[in-house]
Amino acid sequence: KLILDMGSSNFTYSSVSVGTASKVGNTVECIGFTTNNPAVTIQFTAEATYSVTAKSVNIAGTYGDSASSNADSITISNSIDIDYLVVGGGAGAGDSATGGNGSGGGGAGGYRNSYNSETSGANSSSETSFSASVGTVYTVTVGAGGSYGSSGAAGTNGGDSVFGSITSTGGGGGGSTGSTSGRDGVSGGAGGGGSKYGGTIGSAGAGTSSQGKGGGTHSPTHWSAGGGGGASQIGGTGTQSTDYNGVSGDGGDGLSSSITDSSITRAGGGGGGNYENGPYTSTPGAGGAGGGGAGGDGIPGTAGTTNTGGGGGGSGEYDQAASGGSGVVVLRMATSSYSGTTTGSPSVSTSGSDTILTYNGSGSYTG
Repeated sequence: KLILDMGSSNFTYSSVSVGTASKVGNTVECIGFTTNNPAVTIQFTAEATYSVTAKSVNIAGTYGDSASSNADSITISNSIDIDYLVVGGGAGAGDSATGGNGSGGGGAGGYRNSYNSETSGANSSSETSFSASVGTVYTVTVGAGGSYGSSGAAGTNGGDSVFGSITSTGGGGGGSTGSTSGRDGVSGGAGGGGSKYGGTIGSAGAGTSSQGKGGGTHSPTHWSAGGGGGASQIGGTGTQSTDYNGVSGDGGDGLSSSITDSSITRAGGGGGGNYENGPYTSTPGAGGAGGGGAGGDGIPGTAGTTNTGGGGGGSGEYDQAASGGSGVVVLRMATSSYSGTTTGSPSVSTSGSDTILTYNGSGSYTG
């Protein structure tokens, strides 16, 4: 007789490939297999780590009982650990249709990362991996980029990106120059840059804790707007030299991650716009590293890069500001735990013993 000992009664016996078997307490006892090797099928009924041993027991003939085998350890779990990178949509820059001032750059989308102890948003510590229950469907939402402001309004915030309970807030819109009520940068994942209307300087939008930094402010004198905040850096402040020759703030830089095995920087803020008039020379802000769009100066601002969560670049009077870039969701897990059940057509790749899913659009993953 062969006795398989699970060390626990938390299982049900299903079948044996040869001979007959039955559950007895913490064991399965097999007989009638002669010279064949019986394969026993059981189902554990509780999550735990089990220590399994086997031994043979004399029931007829001349042989004695054997010693128990060395223990084999098996862990049964109804959940799997998934590392994630979730980046919200970048915001649009503010309107600069009238007023003679540059508009603020759009803030980057919020940035949350749990992979390999990498830095998360606003230079915070890496987050804890997501514990997914087997068989549960988890929604994946990729935030859209926010649109640029019009008719004197601030830029539109980017859309939130979501995986299960993990939400990265969309970036905050850049401040406008076309309305006395739209000059402030807007708070978001990373904050939008401030702008100015008349003699009033708009404040910069704040970033979300552990997701992104705040925007920069407009220069205290005239045309130079603040840059949008990035995942790792506050947006630059507009500065002014003599005779209105100003430099707008750069977008704040984003953060890099190797969750896809390639180091990619995402969530850069949009540069502030500037306004050139007559003999004066003004300089727009550069886009932040990680998809932030550059500010315009006599030309429209540059849009944030798609699927980076970059903020849109601001512009000068009568020039068109730019929209933010959409976000992204990346999941990484052990291939042995990968269910293969998704919607939304994420790209799927492998690295060593891991499977990597990249969602450039919304969908779902089933644990």
